Amino acid sequence: MEKSGESTAAAVRLKPIEATAETFGEFGQVIEASADGDEFGPQDAQLDLSRGIPRFYVMHLNNRPPKFSRITHHASVTQCLGSIGGNVWYLGVSKPSIVDSSEINADEGLNVVKSHCGHFYVPPAVNDVCVFRVSGPKFLKLNRGTWHAGPLFNAASMDFYNLELSNTNVSTSIPYSSLGFVSIFCSLTSLDFPYNLSGPFVATEAAEYVMSKLVFPIKSGLGIMDFSLSIASMSQHVVDHTRHDFMKKDGVVFLIDE
Repeated sequence: MEKSGESTAAAVRLKPIEATAETFGEFGQVIEASADGDEFGPQDAQLDLSRGIPRFYVMHLNNRPPKFSRITHHASVTQCLGSIGGNVWYLGVSKPSIVDSSEINADEGLNVVKSHCGHFYVPPAVNDVCVFRVSGPKFLKLNRGTWHAGPLFNAASMDFYNLELSNTNVSTSIPYSSLGFVSIFCSLTSLDFPYNLSGPFVATEAAEYVMSKLVFPIKSGLGIMDFSLSIASMSQHVVDHTRHDFMKKDGVVFLIDE
């Protein structure tokens, strides 16, 4: 590892692996063109869209250079991604690590975390992350729970088709203006708010923090019902988007070394 010039994080350089059915098998499937009239079989995308309304759309992305420090998984759905035009793109991945609740007591050695979505998982390890290169007329199907970062690419912008659920990527953020309400709550309950009121993800962290403290009595005339509704409105968009921040948790950023 080397120190990144952009931050104090250590840079981990990863050589991309060409995505094929064999190399990507641990994380999902690589789906390539098949002849018209071929019957459905194991070479086709094995989808799980049973937990919501499927959404198939074209996703336009700008400025996604080949580096990352955050990685995400979806616990309720498989996901398909492919570039329109078959241009080269990259995806950082780590194998699924969702843990069944019955396994937690059976193995106390697991480093298990509860997601804000309600499921349990083991955070991905730095050494378990790899990067795949995708080129040509093909798409990737990610297994349910596969950690992924991207799509990433060298062009200024690219378009991708994306198949997931209608609420898979609903933002977990709350309006920045609501942070004032969070601050008031912390002062009323004598809590020490542990976050700086700046940065792109503080709103999500604030909502999760406050929700975890709702058992505290409120030392003012603010009704508990009204307060609970206000917090619920801030957190109602938390759906199926679990993130691990390697820079924050492990002090590293991944660079794709083509």
